[in-house]
Amino acid sequence: MANASEIVFTRLSDGTLLGRQPDGSYRPVASQSDRAKLAALTEADIETLAATDPDHPGLDDAFWEGVPAAPPAKEAISIKLDSDVLQFFRKDGRGYQTRINAILRHYMQASDKTG
Repeated sequence: MANASEIVFTRLSDGTLLGRQPDGSYRPVASQSDRAKLAALTEADIETLAATDPDHPGLDDAFWEGVPAAPPAKEAISIKLDSDVLQFFRKDGRGYQTRINAILRHYMQASDKTG
């Protein structure tokens, strides 16, 4: 795509989308959404559109089978871990406590199965 020109956009703090013009200036980009038509859709219309969308299959009861109704309650504790163990989990960034919890849950479930 050597002949393709770069398209640059920016957004103002009020949400207005600006597109870069050939002269280097920025001008508002006209929306192609028919917001009045979207606002007029009823819940039934939305359900019908969702059910016929080939890119988004419906989430029927079979999809949700086996998913707990509510996640287990969390409890804040203080725990001492070896520093190398903690570094291992922290190296992948945010969510390290969730990853530790998932591993402990896996261990707990495996122990329940073996007796």
